[in-house]
Formats: sequence, C-alpha cells, structure tokens
Amino acid sequence: VQLQAFGGGLVQAGGSLRLSCAASGRTAITRYMGWFRQAPGKEREFVAAIDWNGGNTMAVQGRFTISRDKAKNTVYLQMSSLTPEDTAVYYCASGPSVTLSNVRTQAAYAYWGQGTLVTVSS
Repeated sequence: VQLQAFGGGLVQAGGSLRLSCAASGRTAITRYMGWFRQAPGKEREFVAAIDWNGGNTMAVQGRFTISRDKAKNTVYLQMSSLTPEDTAVYYCASGPSVTLSNVRTQAAYAYWGQGTLVTVSS
C-alpha cells in the first residue's frame, strides 16, 4: 500500500485547510486510515481516523473532520479554526493490523505517507 499526503501549506490563524491522502496498491487489506501529526520537538500524535468501509470516524479535535471518497481511494482531513499550535507535519497512515482498539496507536500502522507540512501563522 502506498500513501501520498498533500494539501499542506501556510495558513493564518483562524483559517482552514484540507489535507488529502491518496492510497494505492493493495488497499483492500486495510480497514482504517488515520492521520497523525508531529510538531517541532514533539512526539507524533494521533489526530483522526476513519473506518474505510463503514465510514465511522474519530478525531481528537472537534475542529477536525475526517472523511473518505472510496471511488478515489482518498481520505481527507478538514481542519478549521487553526491555531499556531496546529503547526506540524501531518502524516496519513494505514495497515492491516489496525483495529478499533489500537487505531490511536501509531505502532499499529504499517504504511505511512511522506507527510505534509502545515504551518499556521499568528
């Protein structure tokens, strides 16, 4: 499975941004797609995830919404009311071992996109 994340950039505080993650390859072996982020000097943390088949979603921030387009094999992360604290490299990830019980655990994910940088200016 190959994942390509894009859509990052520079945005002012209070603004919105939508990230995309295009999946290719043996995507049928994965059920969940997740987004993680890593801010400068901090550990990577869980942001959101979606059940590829059922569409059930979960997100840490209420300002973030995850969705998917099955026809395009693409997952989106819509972010709104951004603050400088949201500045980070955002990664999409997936893997055949991801379940509802470990969906927030990055070690469960076998496949990772290259990351896309989001910078929020104050």
